[in-house]
Amino acid sequence: MTSDLDTTAAPAAAAAATGGTAAPRRRGLRRIAAVAMVAGPGLVAANAGNDAAGIATYAGAGSQFTYGTLFFMVLVTVALVMVQEMAVRLGAHTGKGLGALIREQFSLRLTALAVGCLLLANTGLVVSEFAGIGAAFELLGVPKWAVVPPAAVLLWSLVLFGSYKWAERIFLVMSLAFFAYPVAMVLGHPHWGDVGAHLVVPHVQPSKAFVLLAVALIGTTVSPYMQFYAAAGVVDRGAKPEDYKLIRADAVLGAVFACVISLTIIIATASAIGGSGPLQSAAQAAEALRPVAGQGAELLFAFGLIGASALAGAVVPLSASYAIGEAAGVERSVSRSFRDAPLFLGVFTAQIALGAAVALTPVNVIQLLIGTQVLQGLISPVVLVYLLVLTNRRSVLGAAANGPRYRIAATAVVVGVAAMSTVLLVQTVLGWFGIG
Repeated sequence: MTSDLDTTAAPAAAAAATGGTAAPRRRGLRRIAAVAMVAGPGLVAANAGNDAAGIATYAGAGSQFTYGTLFFMVLVTVALVMVQEMAVRLGAHTGKGLGALIREQFSLRLTALAVGCLLLANTGLVVSEFAGIGAAFELLGVPKWAVVPPAAVLLWSLVLFGSYKWAERIFLVMSLAFFAYPVAMVLGHPHWGDVGAHLVVPHVQPSKAFVLLAVALIGTTVSPYMQFYAAAGVVDRGAKPEDYKLIRADAVLGAVFACVISLTIIIATASAIGGSGPLQSAAQAAEALRPVAGQGAELLFAFGLIGASALAGAVVPLSASYAIGEAAGVERSVSRSFRDAPLFLGVFTAQIALGAAVALTPVNVIQLLIGTQVLQGLISPVVLVYLLVLTNRRSVLGAAANGPRYRIAATAVVVGVAAMSTVLLVQTVLGWFGIG
């Protein structure tokens, strides 16, 4: 080490001669490489939200309200960044998942409430993922009964036999087909003045349809399973407090990336079929990709939908399995065998089987996909309250607990999400009595 310090004059002079840019460039490349290497639970959890139900919801927002939901999505993006950051911070600094922390910090009844809400939301979501896989293959002329059962067996096998991490990367690559949406947005020639105005100026319609879709946007973007999966994923990979900065970068970048794609889906769909009303089919949703793929729009859409649905089809049931395993205090890891982690893998297996079975029934796929996101949106405030309370407690996080400003901002997020869910519930109840 001493000799290295004694011979720094020549390199320093060389660096000065070249403008001193080499070292900063190398440091920048190392930072990029470090972020790329740590990319994992945060990126996967956030982008799993751009699944079949997510695409249907975002495309539905564009087809029904054109650019009217863009400002709302900006607010939802901020919310997702904060929520995902809190989830991975808990995992990194405590070494425990969200389910385990809830079990330790709350009563048995409140723990059961949290896990029950997650199971209820996830059951519908797993159904929607297999429905999305079926809808994608139907665009290719293959009936869903021929692909949904094999897809269920494949996803189950990948997780059970320890090869899911490789499959996860394959599904992520397939999901990159949705990178076509930013291109489609530009080629669709949207009215950029209207886009800009709706991004910065609030636009709200006092109709039940708008509130319903707004809650669905919350549900598909800030889904309860994302927080459970992100925290558990950080713990499962053995992350430590000193890894937190890179873990936070993964969570924040993943959330922003996912929401940017979501915004482009809304804009591209608004440019293609905006004002045509609610979506009726997957083929109609694929119209937004026509500026990019032409006659191959349905093929490109189907390819991305398969990857996104398969990714979420594993992530969603795994999040519930993690939560239940943590709450019960039993073994939970994708690296364990069925004998070592029977409850963890048993819950996963049951969700896969139920989801595939229901997806084979004759249902309106688009209504199912958006409906599951509404359910997610209604349940999100419950899970977010647990997350907020845990990250506020110094007894849990010590110096890493939420500071005063962050606490205020996070509370505003939870209250905002809860307010939207409450408005929808009130509207729904009034509708039962023919009021409103």
